[in-house]
Formats: sequence, structure tokens, C-alpha cells
Amino acid sequence: MRVLVTGATGFVGRHLLPVLHDAGHSLTLPLRHIDSQARLVKVTESGAQRISVLGDIDEGTDWREALEGVDAVIHLAARAHLLDERADQSEAFMRVNARGTARLVEQSLEAGVRQFVLMSSIGAVTAASDRLVTLDTPCAPETPYGRSKLAAERALIELSRGTAMSWTILRPTLVYGPGNPGNMERLVALVKRGLPLPLGAITNRRSFTFVENLAKATTIVLSHSGAADATFLVADGQDLSTPELIRRIAALAGSRTRLLSVPMPLLHGLARGADAFTAATGKALPLGSPSLRRLVSSLYVDIEPLRAKLGWTPPIGVDEGLRRMMAAS
Repeated sequence: MRVLVTGATGFVGRHLLPVLHDAGHSLTLPLRHIDSQARLVKVTESGAQRISVLGDIDEGTDWREALEGVDAVIHLAARAHLLDERADQSEAFMRVNARGTARLVEQSLEAGVRQFVLMSSIGAVTAASDRLVTLDTPCAPETPYGRSKLAAERALIELSRGTAMSWTILRPTLVYGPGNPGNMERLVALVKRGLPLPLGAITNRRSFTFVENLAKATTIVLSHSGAADATFLVADGQDLSTPELIRRIAALAGSRTRLLSVPMPLLHGLARGADAFTAATGKALPLGSPSLRRLVSSLYVDIEPLRAKLGWTPPIGVDEGLRRMMAAS
């Protein structure tokens, strides 16, 4: 089928395009700027990969030319999650992630698209939880990014209601892999420095999603009837604590990083000190409060619906995923 993929030059997009091509799909790849074409993964030399330039994504984006002849849309593009999001950023997230998605859904319906896959985030549900997160967990997003992704989900469901277009929503946990940006990249850089880390006393539990697992799950929903009008949580199916994750990264990096069991109250005090330093100098330290919250909190999810409805099990385990990530770093 002809599949339009937004965000094709991003982290997930670069891993998804070869999987889609190998599955026999033709691709339409809308870009913000023509210069972005240089960052595209070249999965084919034939006309099966079609390029379209449309500019920024918001409520005024004109998708009509890009949507010509398209059977399915995979919407990856979004204003990215930030480490330290502020309330005054809400409008920017809503403009791109919520209203921009609604615009694409509307024009997809007008173009006769049969299927719409939205790459959402576990952040649309919560940023942390000491209990297993399931599809029945009430959505209570805690960040501007999370709230904008939940608004995008709701817009897709509402606009598609009563139409011939089916939808699928994917909510991955933290995505990692070769070339990963964001939180995992920062943690890897910290471990590689080989300094003692005061994180040994953390007893949390977190789910992670290897980017190739996510790419294969995304491709499967295009051809599986069980994915129609359904939401799925996505992860590798193996949860780790922060100390366990650091030990595995350190072993793969050949780092002598030592984990010090610093009491949590003292750890939070150190984070507040780092915050004060950043406020005074403008220079961010590795373990400020936003980073620490993610390192100490739990967030683990139930992927059983993926297995039950789609017969899908993550093909790559955490250890192999981390090995491939570190081999590319």
C-alpha cells in the first residue's frame, strides 16, 4: 500500500522506513524543508519513495498534495518532549501536536485514507507510576507534551468516528536505540565519563522500547485487523531499575562507573543544589531535579494486548537492544 510517513527524518522515522519498504509498502514522505531530504534514509532508488515539501505542521498545514493516492498515514512528527517543560510552552505543543494532528486527520478523511496510525507516547497517560500502567489506567498527563499528545489522540478518535477510516494509537515508553536523542543519550554520556554515580539506592522499575521493536510493531498494525480502532502500549517486555540499566550500559561501554548508594533525601538535596547552580550560571549539571525525577521514578507498562490482539512479541530483548545502541555510539 501507499503509506505517508510524517517525521521520516526523525529518530523513529529513520528506523521505520527500511522496515516499511521491506514489507512491500510504497512511501510518501512529507518534509518541512527541501534541505531535510539529505537526512532521509534511502531505502529505495525507485519511484516507490515520493517526496513532498509542506513546511511547518500546525492547524493551517495543507496536506492535500502529499495525501494524493495514499492508503495509510503513520504520523510520527511532533514537537518533541523536553527535559524541563514549562507551563508557558503549552500553546506551542498544542499547536503542533494536537491541532496539527487534527488538521492531518481531517484532510486524510477528505483524501479517502483508509487507516491512520498515530505515534503517541506513554506521556499521554502519565510520567510516573508505582503501579503497572495498563490501557485501563486513567490518563493524567503531567507535562505540556503529554497533554498535547492526549489531545491528539482524542482528536483522531473523534474525527474518525462514523467514517470509513480506521485508527491505531501507539503509546511507547522511552524509545532507545542507535542514534537515540534525549534522556537515554544523556544517561549514556554520563556513564561513559566513568565517574562514580550516586544512584545505587534507587529501587524503581521502568519499561523501555527498542526503536526497531517499535518500527516492527508499527508496520504490523498496518496489516492486522486486530489493530483497527485500538490503542496499544509498547515496550520491550522486560523492565529494569535505573541501577540495572546503568550497569548494563557501563559493561557494554567498558566503563568503570561505580554506583554509590546515596540516601534519597541527600540525592534530592544534591539535585536542588544543581538547580541553584544552573539558575545562577545558566549551565546545566547532569543531575538536576528534572533528570533525577526520571531516574528515580517508576513507569512500567502492560503489553499483553499487543500479544493477545496482534500475536506480537518484541523480537529484540533489552540486552540486545542496548548492545546495538552502544555499538553505534
